[in-house]
Amino acid sequence: MGVPEQLAERMSMAEQHEYLHTKLSRRTMIRGGAVTIGAVTSGTFVTGATAQAAPRARRTAPRAEKVDGALVAPFGRHLAYGSDARTEMTISWQVPVAVDQPFVRVGVHPWDLSHKIRAEIRTLHTPAGIGASGDHTQYYVHARLARLQPGRTYYYGVGHAGFDPAAPRLLGTLGTFTTAPATKEPFTFTAFGDQGVSYHGLANDALILGQNPAFHLHAGDIAYADPAGAGKTADTGFDSRTWDQFLAQTESVAKQVPWMVAYGNHDMEAWYSPNGYGGEEARWVLPDNGPDAGNLPGVYSFVHGNTAVVSLDANDISFEIPANLGISGGTQTTWLESRLKRYRADKDIDFVVVFFHHCAYCTSTAHASEGGVRQEWVPLFEKYTVDLVINGHNHVYERTDVLKGDRVARKLPIGGTAYPETDGVVYVTAGAAGRSLYAFSADQSYEGHEKDLESVPSYVVEKDGERNETVAWSRVRYLDYSFLRVDVTPAARGRYARLTVSGIAETGERIDHFTVARRAK
Repeated sequence: MGVPEQLAERMSMAEQHEYLHTKLSRRTMIRGGAVTIGAVTSGTFVTGATAQAAPRARRTAPRAEKVDGALVAPFGRHLAYGSDARTEMTISWQVPVAVDQPFVRVGVHPWDLSHKIRAEIRTLHTPAGIGASGDHTQYYVHARLARLQPGRTYYYGVGHAGFDPAAPRLLGTLGTFTTAPATKEPFTFTAFGDQGVSYHGLANDALILGQNPAFHLHAGDIAYADPAGAGKTADTGFDSRTWDQFLAQTESVAKQVPWMVAYGNHDMEAWYSPNGYGGEEARWVLPDNGPDAGNLPGVYSFVHGNTAVVSLDANDISFEIPANLGISGGTQTTWLESRLKRYRADKDIDFVVVFFHHCAYCTSTAHASEGGVRQEWVPLFEKYTVDLVINGHNHVYERTDVLKGDRVARKLPIGGTAYPETDGVVYVTAGAAGRSLYAFSADQSYEGHEKDLESVPSYVVEKDGERNETVAWSRVRYLDYSFLRVDVTPAARGRYARLTVSGIAETGERIDHFTVARRAK
């Protein structure tokens, strides 16, 4: 049961949620509770305060009958840094049916998992009449750890009453994670957007695992449970079970690599909450240092070594897909500027990387460029000399020259070096993680197959509609499945620290590489 199509065109995400909420006969949404935070210091765990679940997670599904916990195996483990990546980590997973007393065991050795931390279950019920999975309940489990030691590897196992990962027969279910270091050290991270569930998504995960990244950035459109992606309740193709498949697919990497997500247009699901993110708040626990964690749960930042990473929610400023346009009332942009200013003044931070879904600059024929991003955020990226901007949305790989004021400030050929302090900003669209591919308006040009074009036809979506443009900034275009690898190399004060950025195809071949260099503080 959805909103009539003509009416949905005129309604915001919050209005559609309210409409649907009043129409549904089964008043079952998402149940929130409290999560006990286990704190770790020098291998000793202590009980901390409690953190409340999402404030909009307020409606309960019918209580499911419990089954023997010994017959229920957790799946879909995924990690996320807390606000302090050096000392905080959230361990999340899923169970197929209701269980009692979920917990995490954590230790610095696989044979010593005596410390047991209680976890929180967030129950997500999809109401009857919503897509293919109506009247379906999912159980997501989360445990936050704090006061961990920086740069330390921990072993963990997840369980519940009847299923104890410390039991000899279940030791194969253990995982590991490593906190961010307290000092400037070399590391690698990976990134992509628009993954979904497919062979190509699985192949990219396997290839990413081989890069041994410290963390991974997912630039939105995560699982595609909502294939329409317009933020409308009228979409009958929704299937919440796609998330089960996605988390099972991703577990091979995400159980040991913090999987840091931003939210795209396909991640807005109006039937769960007015902002469309009630489902996401059940599935993910992300850093809560953004401007409004309850309304913008995908907006946050963290620091790993000498690099600050900022996640933004471009649904807030998208002219193309306006379901959540203006949801922050401008607070996100204000927060972004304060965060960029803070990081640029921090003597321990050399690089600032920003990632989000919609592209400021792309020549794909499907979505091209988002004028809202150019209007709201690009001036701030330039003012605070952001080192790298990573997007998805367009299912291609595309990389710009160094840009300032929508124009090429410096050409950046494959293998070249950008100096953001003086030149400008480089933008990478890495949206070919697994979903069906789009097309370009000009020939491909990538490593070993360069075809430089100084004039590429495209368009930008502005408030009043699409505006055609001819651009000179499209330097690399690759139309096949791929992801981004970034190697961070610190340097002594006054010398050049470096980001070595590589586009990697699903075949393992390199399709692009360039360097971003900045004098270390």
